[in-house]
Amino acid sequence: MRPTLRAICRAASLLAGIAPCLQAQVADSSPFRRLDLPTPTSVRAASGAPGHDYWQQKVDYDLEGTLDTAKNEIRGRETIRYSNDSPDSLTYIWLQLDQNIFGANSINRSAPPPPLMFAGVPFDMAVTGAPAGFVIDTLKVEGIAATPHIWDTMLRLDLDRAIASGETVVLTITWRFTVPENGAARMGRDGKDYEIAQWYPRLAVYDDVHGWNTLPYIGPGEFYLEYGDIHARITVPSGMVVAGTGTLLNPDAVLSADERGRLQRASQSDEPVAVITAAEASAGRGHSTGMTTWSYAAHNVRDFAWATAPNFQWDAVRWSASPTDNKLIQTFYRPGAANWDKAIRMARHAIMSHSRWLTYAYPQASAVEGPINGMEYPMIVFVPADTSMHSLSWVMMHELGHEWFPMMLGSDERRYPWMDEGFNSFIDLYTVSDWWQGDAHADSVLNGPLTSYAANAVPGKEQPLITVPSEVHNLYWTAYQKPALMLRLLREDVLGTETFDAAFREYARRWQFRHPQPADFFRTMENVSGRDLGWYWREWVYTTARLDQSVESVTPSRDSTRIVLANRREMLMPAEVKLTFSDGTSETRRIPIEMWNYGRRFTLTIATAGKRVTAVEIDPRHAYPDTDRSNNRWPRSARGAH
Repeated sequence: MRPTLRAICRAASLLAGIAPCLQAQVADSSPFRRLDLPTPTSVRAASGAPGHDYWQQKVDYDLEGTLDTAKNEIRGRETIRYSNDSPDSLTYIWLQLDQNIFGANSINRSAPPPPLMFAGVPFDMAVTGAPAGFVIDTLKVEGIAATPHIWDTMLRLDLDRAIASGETVVLTITWRFTVPENGAARMGRDGKDYEIAQWYPRLAVYDDVHGWNTLPYIGPGEFYLEYGDIHARITVPSGMVVAGTGTLLNPDAVLSADERGRLQRASQSDEPVAVITAAEASAGRGHSTGMTTWSYAAHNVRDFAWATAPNFQWDAVRWSASPTDNKLIQTFYRPGAANWDKAIRMARHAIMSHSRWLTYAYPQASAVEGPINGMEYPMIVFVPADTSMHSLSWVMMHELGHEWFPMMLGSDERRYPWMDEGFNSFIDLYTVSDWWQGDAHADSVLNGPLTSYAANAVPGKEQPLITVPSEVHNLYWTAYQKPALMLRLLREDVLGTETFDAAFREYARRWQFRHPQPADFFRTMENVSGRDLGWYWREWVYTTARLDQSVESVTPSRDSTRIVLANRREMLMPAEVKLTFSDGTSETRRIPIEMWNYGRRFTLTIATAGKRVTAVEIDPRHAYPDTDRSNNRWPRSARGAH
């Protein structure tokens, strides 16, 4: 019987309803399926490089700051030149007012974040003390007073005339604030020792991904800033020494003849020179009245920070990046600071060693001892005194490593701390272990992230690396240790050091002084290495996948042995298998990730030439975070038998 038109329509309707179910049944569930990334554009290319239409804004600052030590107050004035290099016309702009985190009704004060634990050390970002924050005295656009709209740590400024693409607008602001004793663990003071940052209103980033980046500063999330040139004049009581971002412009006005001579000698010396000795620091510099202005200039930086004290010791040494490129390395510390007499050599080693990935771009680097447990800014870092040489070396080299991530590669720390803290922790593994070469601590540093796995990668509690920092419960693991482990395994066990290093260096070169996003990193690593790594990013960055490789069975025959390996959990990794034979010999075979192309089991058949396989072990170096090692060996031990 021929079907009627009505029957045909009814059948078509039923098939249309079934189609989504059929589609779901055949959805791509392969662990090697394509990773869903933003569509490439002419701004961000499919290769991971900046596209031919890449753009970013430029912000130049002229800053003036005066420190009143009696009131613990900074009064400031700034001129901002904001260049709109985007293709868009901007009718309003956003600025960051980070000191407003100390306001009476700030998000941080109203909903304080819990202390973050870093290897057992609390890092408390909850603000305390009397309400404070910026007091904006004047704000003008092109010389005309403007009305700000303030929300928490953000300020929106509506413009009378839009800033067209290619135009520049000039803002002038005067402001003041009280320096907090503990500035959310990022800046603050201890007596007359001041470490000053987030101290002036700064332009928010306007980019091709989010437009205006207006996530407030509430503590755990750090900073995302535009690049530009900064000239700063810092006025402090005479006799105090100022260390700052950039190059000191007026040494004749602020240093004695002896100090200038020693500083000049240090700039040409491979051995440290005491610019201000311990005895001189303890005695004071002989200026008891009046004020002195220190002038600094910095090119292509994203921020400016400074520190000052009346009793800084000051050591300096050069590092020659090339015959024509000398870097001045400096340390500033108070007399009696534990181990800081050795800090200058640590700082020099850090700048030299980190430059294996990308040569340090700036003319100087300064490390300052003080009340802050560790914080980084362009060309200057804050590092505490520490009774342990091991601890001091790690914090010193970690903070200086931030000169690469995010100071030279300006990633979005507010959203992706793993691209900042994680990448930095990774390069630190090699820098610190090199410093301790020949000491057991070298291996301890290298293996630290793997050693930390069991205690931190707790099922049901662990969060993916992609989680925004303001929602992360264990930032030490999610932002620091796990991404460092991810990159070390990618380098040493997936790609190989030569392939990884070429790709990672190219990523750094491409995105120096730019704003990379996660997809830019993923694509660069894949395009330069020639490997599809979507499976790797998915498991390590977007999920909390776990690894459990096992030796399932070993079946010998006359001239060969059949070994079945299995992957019992979500994470995939290549396999390394150690075979032990009856004659006492052994061999290790490495099997690439493609072993899992056809499923969760892989059969390895080896010719034995009359020898008998007596033992098989997967991951014999214990290099992987395998969650169940009882099934890694054959024959099974009594404890692991089942």
